[in-house]
Parts: sequence; C-alpha cells; structure tokens
Amino acid sequence: MAAADQSIPNAEAKRFVVRGRVQGVGFRWFVESEARRLGVSGWVRNNADGTVEVLAIGNREQLSNLRSRLRTGPRAARVDDVEESEVRPVPGMNTFRIEGAW
Repeated sequence: MAAADQSIPNAEAKRFVVRGRVQGVGFRWFVESEARRLGVSGWVRNNADGTVEVLAIGNREQLSNLRSRLRTGPRAARVDDVEESEVRPVPGMNTFRIEGAW
C-alpha cells in the first residue's frame, strides 16, 4: 500500500470535521483503518466540542473514498454532518495516525 505524500501525483489535503455520536464509539480507530487501507496519510483526533477532526492527504479519488467512509462511520456511530475544507498538504507526512489517543 502506497503512502500518500507529496510524491503522489495531484496530492491534495482536506480537513474534515465530523459531528454526531462520534466519540466513544471507536471512530478514530475506524478512520485510521480506512485511511491506511486507502493509502491516505494524515491524522485523526477528538476535539473538546465532541467532534472528530481528520486531516487527510491523498489524491482526489482516495479523499473522496475516505469522505464516503466518514459519512458512514463505524457501527456504533451516528454521523450527522461532515464539514469539509481544503488545506495545504503537510510536507513529509506519509503515514496516518491517531492523535491524543493515550
């Protein structure tokens, strides 16, 4: 599986903020698994306001597939909204991680 970074042609970066019942239901681990499966790099973290934030770097197709998975979430989650915005790719970020998990 190829990691997404600046070496991927047409690499883009997106910031997603997911609202709903998305904390305490394994959402970050779900996102990490899906991102790695898709070859997307970046991170996922819980925010103090109850949302989950995702920074994702990949090509247009990878990001579209991840966005679709975010809208579904793991079985115990309830996704009410996924806010999306474009951001700059982070140079050298070539893995996907969970931030603040421990």
